[in-house]
Amino acid sequence: MSRLKLGIPKGSLQDATLELFSRAGWKITVSSRSYVPSIDDEEIECLMVRAQEMARYVETGALDAGITGHDWVVETGAAVEELAELVYAKQRLARVRWVLAVPEDSPIREPRDLAGKVIATEVVRITESYLARHGVTSRVEFSWGATEVKVPQLADAIVEVTETGSSLRANRLRIVDTVLESATVFIMNRQAAADAWKREKAENLILMLQGAIAAASKVGLLLNVRRDDLAGVLEVLPALKKPTISTLSDPEWVAVNTIIEEAVVRQILPKLKAAKAQGIVEYPLNKIVL
Repeated sequence: MSRLKLGIPKGSLQDATLELFSRAGWKITVSSRSYVPSIDDEEIECLMVRAQEMARYVETGALDAGITGHDWVVETGAAVEELAELVYAKQRLARVRWVLAVPEDSPIREPRDLAGKVIATEVVRITESYLARHGVTSRVEFSWGATEVKVPQLADAIVEVTETGSSLRANRLRIVDTVLESATVFIMNRQAAADAWKREKAENLILMLQGAIAAASKVGLLLNVRRDDLAGVLEVLPALKKPTISTLSDPEWVAVNTIIEEAVVRQILPKLKAAKAQGIVEYPLNKIVL
């Protein structure tokens, strides 16, 4: 049997990735003592790998495919094929940024102020490339973690990843510039990508994962309304494209079915009730395939 050797990111992305696979239809079970999780798909073989190392193992062919950040593909310089973005991160469905940050009272205001300074970061190559684009020479030191606490005693600035900026603010750091914007990506070994079966398996997997991501912030909404009041309901109702309208057994009534952002429901539900909608039902979604 053909199998796709797939790398699952271990570490900060692990829980979010396992939850995403679950919503997409795959159950992955991870043992605390093993780096080889089980998956309920005989055509996939999983291995837990740190996101920072994923691209290297995919490039060499130890893995056919993997999920990692675009930032780590850039940082390692790995020759892999990025098949698709999967826009989710540790805390939310969003891209992340690697930012240049300094203490709030630092005189550093722009990249040229970094000349001769010390920068601590986990992404040395990305940082050096950023400095080169700005024509600045600085000393870039690899940081093994807890980068935020290294300024100002051990470094003048840091380049650190952030989703919301809350950790930087908590450490009284100020963002000077964005060094790189990144998203989670599905990568594939170039030789494996040329294999028709493996590529189709990977693309089908991506389709389901992207469908789960698309549905994560949305819900379905179903309601009944008299035909005479339908126009008023439609004015209130946003829709993915156009709501589905179905005739009920009573020809004077119709059912309206649509998909909306979950956060919008609390705003429009009272308005729908005021527009004479009845039997309003909100239901969860697992996947939306566009």
